[in-house]
Amino acid sequence: MTQPVKQRAAVERLPAYVQGKSVPNAIKLSSNENPYPPLDSVTQAVREQLGSFQLYPDMSGAAVVKRIAEHLDVRPEEIALGAGSVEVAAQLVNASAGEGDEVIFAWRSFEAYPILAQIAGATAVRVPLTADERHDLPAMAEAVTDRTRLILLCTPNNPTGAAIRRDELEQFLAVVPRDVLVVVDEAYTQFNDDPDAVDGLDFFRRHGNVAVLHTFSKAYGLAGLRIGYAVAHEQVAANLRRVALPFGVSALAQTAAVASLDAQQELDERVRAVIAERGRVTAALREAGWPVLDSQGNFVWVRAGERAAEIDAALREGGVIARAFVGEGLRITIGSPEMNDRLLQAIAGIEPIAAA
Repeated sequence: MTQPVKQRAAVERLPAYVQGKSVPNAIKLSSNENPYPPLDSVTQAVREQLGSFQLYPDMSGAAVVKRIAEHLDVRPEEIALGAGSVEVAAQLVNASAGEGDEVIFAWRSFEAYPILAQIAGATAVRVPLTADERHDLPAMAEAVTDRTRLILLCTPNNPTGAAIRRDELEQFLAVVPRDVLVVVDEAYTQFNDDPDAVDGLDFFRRHGNVAVLHTFSKAYGLAGLRIGYAVAHEQVAANLRRVALPFGVSALAQTAAVASLDAQQELDERVRAVIAERGRVTAALREAGWPVLDSQGNFVWVRAGERAAEIDAALREGGVIARAFVGEGLRITIGSPEMNDRLLQAIAGIEPIAAA
């Protein structure tokens, strides 16, 4: 028998990240993907790049960094790229926390957070959401210790869809130590139409310990190409680049991101279409008796408790794949109107939670 090689015991204890499943002949509403194909202008820009992908990409991403900086009115030195915002989140954790340190986040929130903290050797500190599925910022502030190095705030929150309000974050930052980095993860910010919600960039400009995460995966529809970024103060951004995987963002992804920013108006139209469908689906589910809270993401959340697995199975029978969190609830992505019609048809035959 071959002698097993030595491996980190902590790795074997890591929870597995669960990707939204695909099933033949079913509609996939499990991964918060953009339901629309890439814009023609973006596809064309990528196509023109195909003849040179034998070459390494620009590791600094100079062209896309410059374009993002112009788009957001920040300095290029304040941008750090990664293969999706989750990879940039990993950079933030690795640059901030290690053995003996703590990373605080709400729970339930983005399921990669505890994995990233444990990979870095840090302690993941989960702070339960409030009864109405929101970040409990006072409780998160109380959870801060002298070992806290990083706080991750997902707004709108994945999977519940609730957005943090400006006044809440102001009060939070007033009590959090200034040497603790607070990351406002805004992967779904383009779908957020709550006028009272946090604008991460505004807080970044006014607070030296705030960084912001954005992605091109959701609203921009580049999930398969993998590109995201952090906006952080120069020292933090420089450290993110130090821990980043070399050449981690492909040339195709960089080209597609620039082309997407150049097509902002067309993409905004698609975002508005998704927001309109979110309103339609939410209203229909409520009318049918489902307890759906307002969502500011491109998804809705159904708190289903012990019925989550049962409802998930029933939706699959109806040809709809949602993202079930067993014992907690279901996150259902907003698709195209036709996809959403199939969802509403499938869920019509299931007894609502409120009537259970």
